[in-house]
Amino acid sequence: MTRTLTYVKAFNEGLAQVMRADDDVFVAGEDVAGYGGVFHMFDGLLSEFGPRRVVDTPISEAAIIGLGVGAAARGLRPVCDLMFMDFLGVCMDQVVNQAAKMKFMYGGSVSVPLTITTAAGAGLGAAAQHSQSLEAWLAHTPGLKVLMPATPVDAKGMIVSAVRDDNPVIVMLNKALLGSRGEVPEEIYEVPIGTAATLRTGDDVTVVALGRMTVEALAAAEELAAEGVSVEVIDPRTVQPLDSETIVQSVVRTNRVLVVHEAVRFGGIGAEIAAQVQEAAFDYLDAPVSRLGAPFTPVPFSPVLERAYIPDRARIADGCRRLLARG
Repeated sequence: MTRTLTYVKAFNEGLAQVMRADDDVFVAGEDVAGYGGVFHMFDGLLSEFGPRRVVDTPISEAAIIGLGVGAAARGLRPVCDLMFMDFLGVCMDQVVNQAAKMKFMYGGSVSVPLTITTAAGAGLGAAAQHSQSLEAWLAHTPGLKVLMPATPVDAKGMIVSAVRDDNPVIVMLNKALLGSRGEVPEEIYEVPIGTAATLRTGDDVTVVALGRMTVEALAAAEELAAEGVSVEVIDPRTVQPLDSETIVQSVVRTNRVLVVHEAVRFGGIGAEIAAQVQEAAFDYLDAPVSRLGAPFTPVPFSPVLERAYIPDRARIADGCRRLLARG
């Protein structure tokens, strides 16, 4: 019988397995020990690994990441949790000026195998300060790797890859996906960083969807299939490094592309993907590259407004129809 796990349980299992395999791995963050994390990402780790390897910290994101940078530079492999992605604002100096740059500034003599875990995304009524998707902030900083797992199997494999990587890696878990279920192998495994996944093959239009938007894109593809439209859905899985080759190869076949993320559209990763596609595949495009993202406003608290704020399957399907109409 095929085994299924929830997204959050898959992440938890992968982290526990990599901790068993390497005594240098430890977890630090607010409420990660006794409570298991605000989203229970770290349940059971304290009882198995003890308080030296699963550490509750003071409420200071700057201190948490500073601790992680120092420990990583001295040979450990810390996993530091930021709880909500919005809290990056409190520790950006430690992330972008210390973790990201230390290896370069020391001429490669120091490695910083630091993993930062955080929960991103809207849809839970958590309002403007607890609902953002800030991958574009991070992907713009040389020295950082940025992962956005969208499935349970990737949540497990990506945390293993992140912890084993010798560079700072941010793993963005999507809050709205935590309870989603999928097939997950029992053994420990890695999902390669920088390799996209083709979730559905198609011939008429490519949809590049990030994080939770993969779920909406697949639903839109089903709707369009009933209309005779064949949609290919690609999940980059990591935005830094970005697997541009897989995206471009798909666009060369389909000749149309829509990029979807729940982050604000302006200045988002979609703009970078659009630029790379037109640079590499302009002659193959039958319509301009299209982007779909959130409006340029903070995430609303009102459930009605929040639903209107987040891109969904209906808007993705409409975006594909508009692309086809222009061809």
